[in-house]
Amino acid sequence: MKTKPTIAAFDFDGTITTKDTLLEFIRFSKGNFLFLYGFALHLPLLIAYKLKIYPNWKVKQRLFSFFFKGIKLDDFNMMCEKFCRHSLEIIRPEAKKAIQRHIDVGDSLVIISASVENWVMPFAEKLMIPVVLCTKIETDSTNCLTGNFSTPNCYGQEKVNRFLEIHPQRDNYFLVAYGDSFGDKELMNLADEKFYKRF
Repeated sequence: MKTKPTIAAFDFDGTITTKDTLLEFIRFSKGNFLFLYGFALHLPLLIAYKLKIYPNWKVKQRLFSFFFKGIKLDDFNMMCEKFCRHSLEIIRPEAKKAIQRHIDVGDSLVIISASVENWVMPFAEKLMIPVVLCTKIETDSTNCLTGNFSTPNCYGQEKVNRFLEIHPQRDNYFLVAYGDSFGDKELMNLADEKFYKRF
């Protein structure tokens, strides 16, 4: 029997959801034509990423900047809320049940994701997950998006770094981690119990 409090840490894209939310958010907010046009323009970078000669976070930031640089933060957040309301079907039913089971027994919950915090938070609120550790975006003096990230991409070791910032006393809790990709490996290695592609 566990005597320590339990923290359940969930990856978001592919674990809680059935789809990559960066792609879905771009398509939702910009439409199919601009979505395809933007990805066509960045095709050389995408190929370089697939060949492992250009890092994931740089491709992600270049795409994010292309589609969202210059948008007012308030408008962006409204877009994120609307995206959540229209996209709840991407939440995996089994993931939702697992989250509810943790809630029912009083476990603490956190989403840790490389996705942008602003569109993950509305989903987290729907799922009653109070803590979201994600990639944060930068704004300028006029409160417009610069197109850059203000934190490192929350992927791989950065997931561990961000988690331990808020839960540093590792011996004082039992950690359960849910993930589905290579970017979750370090967090799952930190966990006492892990579920890979559980749903």
